[in-house]
Amino acid sequence: IRQRALKPGQSPYRALLETLELSDSRLTLQLINDNNKVHLLLELYRLQGNMTRVKINELKPLRPRFEVPDVLIAEPPTEPLSVLSKDDNGVVLSLGAKNQRLIVSARPFRLDIMQGPEVLLSLNSRGLLAFEHLRLHKDTDKEEDGLWEETFKSHTDTKPNGPTSISLDFSLPGVEHVYGIPEHADDLKLKTTDGGDPYRLYNLDVFQYELYNPMALYGSIPVMLAHNTQRTMGIFWLNAAETWVDISSNTAGKTVFGKMLDFVQGSSEKPQTDVRWISESGIIDVFIMLGPKPSDVFSQYASLTGTQSFPPLASLGYHQCRWNYNDQEDVKSVDQGFDQHDIPYDFIWLDIEHADGKRYFTWDPHKFPQPKEMLQGLMDKRRKMVAIVDPHIRVDSGYKIHNEITSKDFYVKNKDGRNYEGWCWPGNSGYPDFTKPEMRAWWSSMFAYDQYEGSMENLFTWNDMNEPSVFNGPEVTMHKDALHGKWEHRDIHNIYGLYVQMATAEGQTQRSGGVERPFVLTRAFFAGSQRYGAVWTGDNAAEWDHLKISIPMCLSLGLVGVSFCGADVGGFFKNPSTELLVRWYQTGAYQPFFRAHAHLDTTRREPWLFGPENTALIREVIRQRYALLPYWYQLLYQAHKTGMPVMRPLWVDYPKDTATFTIDDEFLIGSDLLVHPVTEEGSRGVTAYLPGAGEKTVLYLSFIYLNCYFFKIPVFQRGGSIIPRKDRVRRSSACMENDPYTLYVALSPKKFAEGELYIDDGHSLNYDTKKEFIHRSLTFANNFVWHANLLMFSRTGKETPVDFEFDTSMSVLTLRKPGMNAGADWTLLLQ
Repeated sequence: IRQRALKPGQSPYRALLETLELSDSRLTLQLINDNNKVHLLLELYRLQGNMTRVKINELKPLRPRFEVPDVLIAEPPTEPLSVLSKDDNGVVLSLGAKNQRLIVSARPFRLDIMQGPEVLLSLNSRGLLAFEHLRLHKDTDKEEDGLWEETFKSHTDTKPNGPTSISLDFSLPGVEHVYGIPEHADDLKLKTTDGGDPYRLYNLDVFQYELYNPMALYGSIPVMLAHNTQRTMGIFWLNAAETWVDISSNTAGKTVFGKMLDFVQGSSEKPQTDVRWISESGIIDVFIMLGPKPSDVFSQYASLTGTQSFPPLASLGYHQCRWNYNDQEDVKSVDQGFDQHDIPYDFIWLDIEHADGKRYFTWDPHKFPQPKEMLQGLMDKRRKMVAIVDPHIRVDSGYKIHNEITSKDFYVKNKDGRNYEGWCWPGNSGYPDFTKPEMRAWWSSMFAYDQYEGSMENLFTWNDMNEPSVFNGPEVTMHKDALHGKWEHRDIHNIYGLYVQMATAEGQTQRSGGVERPFVLTRAFFAGSQRYGAVWTGDNAAEWDHLKISIPMCLSLGLVGVSFCGADVGGFFKNPSTELLVRWYQTGAYQPFFRAHAHLDTTRREPWLFGPENTALIREVIRQRYALLPYWYQLLYQAHKTGMPVMRPLWVDYPKDTATFTIDDEFLIGSDLLVHPVTEEGSRGVTAYLPGAGEKTVLYLSFIYLNCYFFKIPVFQRGGSIIPRKDRVRRSSACMENDPYTLYVALSPKKFAEGELYIDDGHSLNYDTKKEFIHRSLTFANNFVWHANLLMFSRTGKETPVDFEFDTSMSVLTLRKPGMNAGADWTLLLQ
């Protein structure tokens, strides 16, 4: 509230140019607040890959302020900064390539990044830099509300360090569209917050969250992307405290007519978006990613925080979950149901009721007396299981995990130094301090087969409630004055969940001797969480609007590094209508993480419980998912190698097509599939926008109306692409391992197509450690004659005729069993 009360105007901060120091890697400069004479230290870094880092801290803080560790994969490599000019008003620095410059203005302090005559981005141009310095309580001029103590309902935050908030504004000339800063249940394009609440980033266990709302949800990634036809840029605000983001725009509120009038009248006003970041504590540490292409921003962000972990192939299949499968017999029955109805699946999940009294790492002795026998039954069918392991630990002297954490003094402390305790699923619970490396190492060791009783190599993990959720805490989370060593919880709150998933994923890899890839699903997340597994959008509801919002929620996550994302198919709360359930399967099958999940109080909804017609519809779309697994797998590999999102907005591939900038009811999977799910009740058709008309597609139209009766979901393949599939679908992905690939070739108007094929063992780290993989490029070019002999050339030069069929009505040519090895070079000649 204090920060938002500050309005744009003349900044009290001034740069003391006489303190400027320039080394090979950075520039430092002192700033002074002329109102209170407090000195700040500005550090500027030019980073490799067209990025700039700006850090601002107190020059001499009363005590250290928190700087976020473990999010950056390494200290980012720098490039030399050079001074182009300097006078009493400021200094101009070269940012190297393409005539990019960084201008530091002294009075008032402001930063501008320019390319040629164009301002790309400005900092503190609206004078909203504010830095509440650490002080002694007695030094406070007057006792303002909330400076040294705050109350929330019945909770008190003692705020022993007093006010510590920070703020900085950014102006983006020429920009109307900004994206990112998940997690929010809102449109893909971020809205202006003038006259309303800011977007809030504060990981919370939210019960039945509201849609189209800037309220905080389970995860926080403080990364925003800005895009126009000329450039894509990103802002990464590295701070793990509670954070708010305000957005304003000079085009907000203008009607389409108003914009047309501007155009007709030749209005010279350039669109601009202004963004303001506010955090409760810590320092200002911001990375400005200058693109210029969307793919450049993705690789820039990946160079800072890492890429999406490469998941086991099986985890890209279908996951069957509910709270809860009752016992081993229930698991066996559901597993058999999939076989009886010829529906493939890879993972069955167990929620909190599987553990003995919600003591994680254990099994209920009555419901799950022989977990290894259950897991072996699944393994015999080449299937897997996920069991939940939450980070709240039942306070119980008969529980090994609790006793070990207590003896090692690994619990989070309350403000008085005693173990912090709160209420969660098991009742009274302790919260392990995952910020401690030694605590994380111990947690990882608990996943060893000789520690986690009943576990086997086909058991994987789900980390829920890791915001952390504290039922009797303020806003259902931990008190901000709880202690993690010397740091308050307020400083580290948004990275707690990342640490839980990090330690769990590490434990899964360690249990295999460093050979196998982990699979861990998390609810809470932060920047860098992509390195450790998958994310889902939390406790949604069986409502059409929740189905619809799953698309922009996953798109937003993909833009900021988290490609392996999905939503609970069918909705977690409430019971879906049959139509909604079928449409949700048809949507979820084309999102990266594909899991059905449901609340304890809902009626059972396994895919075969809604009559044979609906079973057939759900079976068909799950089988389509399995047929496309080679393409999904290749895209996750690409995401792991480059940071490119798997499920992506259209503008990523068509950055100059302004019609794509606000589309979030359809999306691309990679570059080559466009999906427009049906998300309206009773809908019998959709109008899809097909970008790249005359550029990359056969079609020369932009909008196309499609009838989408219940059995259809509109999925388009891009003209000019080759997509690998496996059309022999079996009961799990592992059962399809040795089946042949089918290549789907869609020609461009120029009779050209290209694609890729990636193959490895599907589960180990050997693709990385031993370079054991096949990665082939596929190209179709030149001679294409419809009626002729079809020949295949091997590397030996031997020619083999290939059987073929040609469907004249669909213009589809099918080649049968060419018998080619995916790892060898070969050529098909159509002559």
